[in-house]
Amino acid sequence: MPTTALHTVLGASGTVGRAVVDELLHRGLSVRAVSRSMDKPGLTVVPADLLQPYEAQRAIEGSTHVYLCVGLPYTAKVWKRDWPVLMRNVIAACTANDARLIFLDNVYMYGPAPLQAPFDEKHPQEPVSRKGAVRKATLDILKTAMQDGEVQAVIGRSADFYGPYATNSLLYVSFLERMLKGKAPQLLFPPDIPHTYSDTVDIGRALVALALAEDTYGQAWHLPVNPPITMEEITAIFNRHLGTSLKAGMLPFWAQRLIGLFILPLREVLEMNYQFRYPYVMSDRKFRERFPDFEVTGYEEGLGRLVQYFGNPKAQAATPATP
Repeated sequence: MPTTALHTVLGASGTVGRAVVDELLHRGLSVRAVSRSMDKPGLTVVPADLLQPYEAQRAIEGSTHVYLCVGLPYTAKVWKRDWPVLMRNVIAACTANDARLIFLDNVYMYGPAPLQAPFDEKHPQEPVSRKGAVRKATLDILKTAMQDGEVQAVIGRSADFYGPYATNSLLYVSFLERMLKGKAPQLLFPPDIPHTYSDTVDIGRALVALALAEDTYGQAWHLPVNPPITMEEITAIFNRHLGTSLKAGMLPFWAQRLIGLFILPLREVLEMNYQFRYPYVMSDRKFRERFPDFEVTGYEEGLGRLVQYFGNPKAQAATPATP
């Protein structure tokens, strides 16, 4: 490994990628952002198609730490086609450069549903969705490479997240986007089911903490979350920040299924509904015990920041588009 550390963030213009870059810069570390559209002073911005082995090698060349924070279009077909290829290319490039890999994972591989409440890193991995099956297959590729000594890696698993730039976040699409227009939130699930969420700023900080610790590699870690919260409680927080009194409504399941026959994005979301029809409580105990001084952003502050960002057209206009 080179004597001078170079932290390369793949997917640096994405929601979490930006948070990782910000944390690395805050720590005064050398950063390379791999992105087609990000522009930050002092950064080497490298455009790359990670589905091409040569471009993955070029993007990672000289790196000591590589953060895989890439987001693919939210369809099972694209995930099945692209995630295994992307993972193999990144592993090969990390191996060639003796770079450590920090993988931003999700929790889709856990099953069967409903999950244990709370569930931790040892929960059975029997995915109940097509996207969950792809994520497990991709994770298995990485785990095999780790076991074979091909790459040194750490896995950080995030709950559903929210934060600035997160236009695909459930808390924006179903909630804040509508509330900013004076419309009531439209839910696809009951509003009183507890669910855990992560703030993207916390995810970025946590991934860097895992990357810099010597004893975290070779393991999976649930990234820090807030206590479980219901959609009713989230609506109340948004109302306080917006000065409104809107109430969340739920689209009946039969109507969801009917609309899903004609609208692909909704159909892709519906297969993940098991996460919201039952209590979905992720345990971050392992991370908190290893990093007892890590402070998690509270919902009032985090959701307030979300309102401030998306309610400010000037802030959004100044933000480069995510590829």
